[in-house]
Formats: sequence, C-alpha cells, structure tokens
Amino acid sequence: MDGELPEGVHHYDTAEEVPFEISKYWHQRYEIFSKYDDGIWMTDDAWFGVTPEPVARQIAEDLSTAPKSKTVLIDCFAGAGGNAIAFALSGRWNQIFAIEKDPKVLACAKHNAEVYGVAKKIWWIEGDAFEALRKRLKGQAKNAVVFGSPPWGGPTYTDFEVFDLKVMQPYSMQQLHDAFTAVSKDTVLYLPRTSDLRQVAKYVKKGDKLKVTHYCMHGASKAICVFFGDFEAT
Repeated sequence: MDGELPEGVHHYDTAEEVPFEISKYWHQRYEIFSKYDDGIWMTDDAWFGVTPEPVARQIAEDLSTAPKSKTVLIDCFAGAGGNAIAFALSGRWNQIFAIEKDPKVLACAKHNAEVYGVAKKIWWIEGDAFEALRKRLKGQAKNAVVFGSPPWGGPTYTDFEVFDLKVMQPYSMQQLHDAFTAVSKDTVLYLPRTSDLRQVAKYVKKGDKLKVTHYCMHGASKAICVFFGDFEAT
C-alpha cells in the first residue's frame, strides 16, 4: 500500500508486493521496526542496511556510557532511521544529528521518526557524511560522539568467513576511522559480525583499550560495534 508515498518509497503490506531480493527482510519487519504497521516507510535498498530495533536500542544504551561531557550524537549513515530513532528514545543526548545522502532514504528516516514520536529530537542533514563532519558539524566535535553504521558492500559480505575490513565498500575501515576520530576520539563503528578483529586492533594506540561488543538476536549473531574512546565497560 504505497498511496501518496514519494517515488521510490514503499510500505509493503503483503508478501505478494515485496520484491524477491528483500522478502526475507520484510518477513522480519517487526524486528526491524516494531511499529511497522503504523506506516513505516522504506526504499528497497534501505532494507539491507537498517539495524534491527532490539539491536539499535541496545547500541543506544551502550553509547550512553560515553563521558558525561559528550552531549551530542552524530549518526553518520542514518539510513531509514533505525539507530537515530533509538538514540532519540534513549533520552541521553541534548542534540542528535543524523546524516544521509540519499534524499529518498532520508525522507523515510524523517517519516519513521515521526511514527516513533521523536522527529523533533533529531536534526537531519542531507549530504555526504565526511563533508558534514569536516564543515557543518566541525564546531560540535568537542562535545560529540560519532556513530557510523556504514554500508558493508551489500549482503555478499556474508560470503566471507572472516571479513576483510580493508575491502569494505564503499568506505574502508581506514577511511572511516581516520575521518571519525579526526572529529572525536569517542567514535563507534557498527561492523559485520565476521570482521577481522586483528585489523580492528591495529587502530588502538599503545596503552589504550578498545571495547568490542557483539550483538545477537534469538541466538543468531547480527553485528559488532567497535568503541574507540572513553566508554565505560558494561
């Protein structure tokens, strides 16, 4: 039932409407957005990158252990809004900036935040995350935690027993780490569950600690988060 939705944006009510390549995600729709039936919007591509709601809420809880001086949260790849919504619902942040370069996906995120009643708690930025960090949000750096759930290169990342972060597309681990930590030492990356932790460890300075949290649902591994900076152990 698309009705008056923007072009390229959908709300699929029945399995018959759903393109084959996203059907398995649609069948998990209530774990992705528990309020799906309230009118959640998605583009077809957005299904591949959205964080399941229980995982997003746990990530939001884990990020709340950042130093109290950090009152700003920057979500660099907002997608359809799953993480930004969870951050807003947590009540932890004075400001939340959500960046998304695809205008159709951003329209979904804004609408979905309205469904969850948190749209006014999020400042939306349409554009490139790296440019936004360098320019528009530069002044927020000292008070910010930077979170990124970047594209992993599509569902084919599951083909690898150990995922090589150097070849993650379209942004490598090196590019993400350098751009984010240039803004804030308190940075979190949401990465494939099979990520090579030896590669992650290379980014830790001598004497520093690195927190890695593994997220599961129903006994199935979903992803990891790598926490750079001064997050409390949980």
